[in-house]
Amino acid sequence: MQDEDQKNLLLAIVLAVVILLGWQVFFVNPKIKEERLKQAQSQQVPGATPAGGAQQPGATVPGTAPAANPGATPPPTLAPVVTMTRDNALKVTQRVPIETPSLIGSISLKGGRLDDLGLVSYRETADPKSPPVSLLSPTGSPEPYYAEFGWIAPAGVTLVPPNAATDWRLEKGTKLTPESPVTLVVDDGRGFVYRRTFSVDTNFMFTIEDTIENKSGAAAVLDHHSAISRHGTPKIEGFYILHEGPIGVAGDKGLQELTYADALKGTKDGERNTKPFEKITSGWLGITDKYWATALIPDQTAVLDGFITGHAKDPRIIGGKESYQIDYVQRGVTAAPAASQSVTTRFYAGAKRVKLIEGYEKDLGIKKFDLMVDWGMFYFITKPLFHLIDFMARFFGGLGLIGNFGLAILFVTVLVKGAFFPLANKSYESMAKMKKLQPEIESLRERFKDDQPRIQKEMMELYKNQKINPMAGCLPIALQIPVFFALYKVLFVTIDMRHAPFYGWIKDLSAPDPTTIFNFFGLLPYTVPDFLHVGLWPIIMGATMWFQMQLNPQQPDPIQQKIFNWMPVMFTFMLASFPVGLVIYWAWSNILSLIQQYFINKKNGAEIHLWKNMGLDKLQALFSKGTTSGKP
Repeated sequence: MQDEDQKNLLLAIVLAVVILLGWQVFFVNPKIKEERLKQAQSQQVPGATPAGGAQQPGATVPGTAPAANPGATPPPTLAPVVTMTRDNALKVTQRVPIETPSLIGSISLKGGRLDDLGLVSYRETADPKSPPVSLLSPTGSPEPYYAEFGWIAPAGVTLVPPNAATDWRLEKGTKLTPESPVTLVVDDGRGFVYRRTFSVDTNFMFTIEDTIENKSGAAAVLDHHSAISRHGTPKIEGFYILHEGPIGVAGDKGLQELTYADALKGTKDGERNTKPFEKITSGWLGITDKYWATALIPDQTAVLDGFITGHAKDPRIIGGKESYQIDYVQRGVTAAPAASQSVTTRFYAGAKRVKLIEGYEKDLGIKKFDLMVDWGMFYFITKPLFHLIDFMARFFGGLGLIGNFGLAILFVTVLVKGAFFPLANKSYESMAKMKKLQPEIESLRERFKDDQPRIQKEMMELYKNQKINPMAGCLPIALQIPVFFALYKVLFVTIDMRHAPFYGWIKDLSAPDPTTIFNFFGLLPYTVPDFLHVGLWPIIMGATMWFQMQLNPQQPDPIQQKIFNWMPVMFTFMLASFPVGLVIYWAWSNILSLIQQYFINKKNGAEIHLWKNMGLDKLQALFSKGTTSGKP
């Protein structure tokens, strides 16, 4: 029966490796090719342009996306959008430029929406000459992503406020900068004047003030609407370790995290799925990627309805792509005769920089805005670890050292290891004492090989006489796991490692090791398949893992020993596609553990199995003899 179990275990591991390689070949590689094709298509000759003056195809009509939004105007029948390059899509409408130390882009006068935004300080690749990261894009581009604001006429109200097809006029300002807001205006000729004022700070926070001036003789009651719309599902980078998709804090309902699949759950082609949040006060709603995010931040004292909507195969999008929308609706805003009424909304669009986000939360009173960064279930560990790494990175940077973030990773790993040294010391000491008892335990197994209960009883008696707790070796290690997982998560989810250089050939800690052993690290002039792309740092990590395992005695069963011998190889291939910063952290952690375990075993007189397992025991004995006798 034992042999059968061992065969099953080996079969399970082989199947796991086959599945991992199959995932890489048949899923990951096609996705990469698809992304490259999209990038190539975005540079091709543009297609037809939407007719001027008509409502922009694919535009979201304020208030129509949430199916559960009572009193909203039903969506019109819209022709599918004709996709063109991003640059050509921007030329379709008149625009007001945006220029800040952190952002570059423009506001569309068609609909008065924010649909063009690039991040000045962040580039598409590690090359500083590569284009800035594009966050928002207009309707008609390959990946539309925009924010819009405005008024909705409730059921029974004949007033027709501006919508996505309305042409606004620039009333004040020429360019949106931190020092100069801009104001757009629409006069409907019926006694109502609508103004929209955009302001922006030096980072990523916009302030949008919508004002309705009532020159008529009767009060006007409207709903105010703000929305973020995204067409198509973006590439997911984090999988299970990182949330990407709709996110927010819906007042007292707390943190809301929906995957893109959650947003579309239960929908058929052309159908919407809406998650409503009725009568909420405070909080924010948005969409997050791994490193970037957008968020609507309403007046934290206003009572609003919020919505997260997924639209399966939206007919307004060419090719029937899905779309996603985040909405806020403030009901019953009254503009009295001969008076004006305003609603102010903030809009965040930029990089998920932890300290900046925490600063906005504190200074603007935004409820739990820091949860935009996915700290995970161990947030009480991950956040302090981030701040420690950030402090050390700035410290090393202040010393003028290159690779300061990588050095911070190494240093903090040492600090964490040092903090856990007493526990790890106890664990390794217990394991060393148990190794010394290994011959006696083997003798017991031989004497009572047909009586398993007797073996267990004798072993427990032996542990008791030697004052050894078998669990003492496991518990300290178990306590360290959450901390090291939290450190791993910090390095994965925070933006600081992105495009951060290290020493040697590593120019971007957030990307996989660019070298591969299968072309001798670039010495041979050919490209290997992606699933065989195994760089030098993953090999170093696998080697340190293998050396650490060789400190332990060989398994009595040869099949089990083969499994343990192949585990480092499996992990080398599995982690080859991981960000190299994580691989360096893992390798460095292995090295520290290897050194610690080696010296604790030696201190406690336990046999060092490393040399024996490597077949170098005779060489070690010769070296030890020579050292003892004073010979070189």
